[in-house]
Amino acid sequence: MAEPGTRFAGVFSATERRQARDAAERRGAPSDVARHLGARWAAKEAFIKAWSEALYGQPPPIALEDVRWPEISIVSDAWGRPAIRLGGRIADAVRASLGEVQINISLSHEGETATAYCVLS
Repeated sequence: MAEPGTRFAGVFSATERRQARDAAERRGAPSDVARHLGARWAAKEAFIKAWSEALYGQPPPIALEDVRWPEISIVSDAWGRPAIRLGGRIADAVRASLGEVQINISLSHEGETATAYCVLS
């Protein structure tokens, strides 16, 4: 994200950026914002993959290049538990393709590696 000209920061909502800064500061490592955003990016990818798998055999409702990544926002509650908040076109497409769906997400990061797991039910 520190690379000149990167557009990667644009994939995160203002809430995601603020919560990543807050989490890094709470842990006494304000320079670790990128680690927290990395876990959120992994969660966005995990969600897209879970959604795609739920529609196996059907065409995707949105082409990957048309995904507006800030519409998939990874937020934390007061206790740090993550959830996905969908907005805009993504929320409409998920509702149209799956109906009302429960999205469960788990995030983890260790050193330079971030992972996430998403289950739709």
